[in-house]
Amino acid sequence: MNKEFLSVSGLSRHIKRVIDNEHQLQNVWIRAEISNFKKHSRGHMYFTLKDDQSRIQSVMFAGHNRYLKFLPENGMNVLVRGDVSVYEPHGQYQFYVKEMQPDGIGNLYLAYEELKKKLNQKGYFSEERKQPIPAVPVSIAVITSRTGAAVRDILTTLKRRFPFVRITLLPVLVQGPGAAPSIARAIQQATDAGMFDVMIIGRGGGSIEELWAFNEEVVADAIFNSSVPIISAVGHETDVTISDFVADLRAPTPTAAAELAVPDQRELKEKVALFKARLLRQMSEQVESNKSKLERYNQSYAFRYPGKLIEQKEQELDKLMDAMQRETKRLLISNREKYGYLYKSLQRFHPQHQVNREKDRYKQVHDRFLQAMENARQEKRESLKKWMYKLDVLSPLKMMERGYSLAYRGPELVKSVKQVDEHDTVYIQLEDGKVYAEVTGKEGNEMIKDKRGERDE
Repeated sequence: MNKEFLSVSGLSRHIKRVIDNEHQLQNVWIRAEISNFKKHSRGHMYFTLKDDQSRIQSVMFAGHNRYLKFLPENGMNVLVRGDVSVYEPHGQYQFYVKEMQPDGIGNLYLAYEELKKKLNQKGYFSEERKQPIPAVPVSIAVITSRTGAAVRDILTTLKRRFPFVRITLLPVLVQGPGAAPSIARAIQQATDAGMFDVMIIGRGGGSIEELWAFNEEVVADAIFNSSVPIISAVGHETDVTISDFVADLRAPTPTAAAELAVPDQRELKEKVALFKARLLRQMSEQVESNKSKLERYNQSYAFRYPGKLIEQKEQELDKLMDAMQRETKRLLISNREKYGYLYKSLQRFHPQHQVNREKDRYKQVHDRFLQAMENARQEKRESLKKWMYKLDVLSPLKMMERGYSLAYRGPELVKSVKQVDEHDTVYIQLEDGKVYAEVTGKEGNEMIKDKRGERDE
């Protein structure tokens, strides 16, 4: 028996491939309770996700759990996102968690993911549409709460780095039911004003509920439709909102947003000083180079003896004038010769000459044709005379002049006695007329019969 047997590892590997290729088991959300939680020394988290009927072994690697704002505990209800796969060494399937949130705010995260996917498909996050931030802005609009650490950090950093910039604060609500419309309205007002080079929108850190205004679609639309570049600075470095994705530039903190918006005056002064020193050095080198050139010019023959140089140049000019006149005359004569040759060629190939030549050729051909016609007519006339002579010689009428006659029975010429019977009427053609006669008898010629028989034999 030839049977193929799978190894245990081969079977586990096959099951893993099947599950990994199942789309519905990848990037799924699960609401469950944590149990048997253990955090490994390397940072990986191992736990069980369960409900009142089932449980599944789960793992969240350090690369995904490093940004968690809480430490999972046994008995905690969570909302997790991840993939179902197989751990081959034990041959068991388990859930690989990529994202985890407390279940109390799970609905917000589902709404966040849904809006993020929707706006991404509409092109709100496309890098091609993002506007560059001006290198040295003149006027900046700051859209945030009037109170709080965020506005103080932004204003302090802007004034410290670049005190020449004009700052306009547009106070808005940054959390609560009316926060999103307030932020969107301020963005629209700043855009319509047409006086700002860049906008900074944001607030300090907080929970997802406190930051939710920056995850609203109305704010995303306002940012997307703004013609003024926008820097988004919402929360701390680990906080990521929809506004961050849509904005032209994301700053990890409000302070970082101010640093990205304006240059540092100290750095600019250092650059100006560096450019000034470089410019002075180049100018000094240029002055020294020009001094050397001037010295060489002063020592040159032209500057020491300008009169003689002018006289020399005048002589050269006279020679050049003479050479130019000679060359001009030569070219004139050459062009005249060429013109004469071309004129003669033109006359030789003039259409009238060709017409006259064709007329002469036509006349010659016409004359030859007429002469040929005359020769042909003369030849035909001579030939006709010859044939007329022969015809005249062989003509029965000539024979009649010598005493011969022809007998006809109706239209037929009578050549034999067999052609007529007694009492037939015949007419005899004579030289000067016809004679009508009646056959009263006929007699054959035996000698002629004998001669004919001999010829037949």
